[in-house]
Amino acid sequence: MSEHRIRIVIVDDQALFRGGIAMLIQSQSDLELVGEAGNGADALSLVSATAPDLVLMDLRMPVMDGIEATERLMAAPAPPRVLVLTTFDLDASAARAIRAGASGFVLKDADPEFLLAAIRTVHAGSAVIAPSAVTALRETALAELGPEL
Repeated sequence: MSEHRIRIVIVDDQALFRGGIAMLIQSQSDLELVGEAGNGADALSLVSATAPDLVLMDLRMPVMDGIEATERLMAAPAPPRVLVLTTFDLDASAARAIRAGASGFVLKDADPEFLLAAIRTVHAGSAVIAPSAVTALRETALAELGPEL
């Protein structure tokens, strides 16, 4: 196969969740799983060793959380893209991860097809935000703008 496969690292402290995402990735001909880590510190070493195109990053983990790991990855030369996986819809941690350099976030209970599309979209250079968060962002923005609209 001559076409480039998207090289992915999964970072999550829940082994069962990592395993499910790994199976999903391995079912796709254009995606390649190059490693898994259970915390942000291990992720930094793994990314350094494997040079993935994209990291699927959990936010809440022991040792080093996903926000700090994302900040450190983004400080390196030629960092991978980071797509955050979270159980919480548009919380402060997801916003901090985006400020740290993540290309967006997807809820852990998203449909597999949505996650696969998000991986490909982020790899292509665009951002992805969980659909339910877009509604919350819109409502917050409209409330802040007030009745002037």
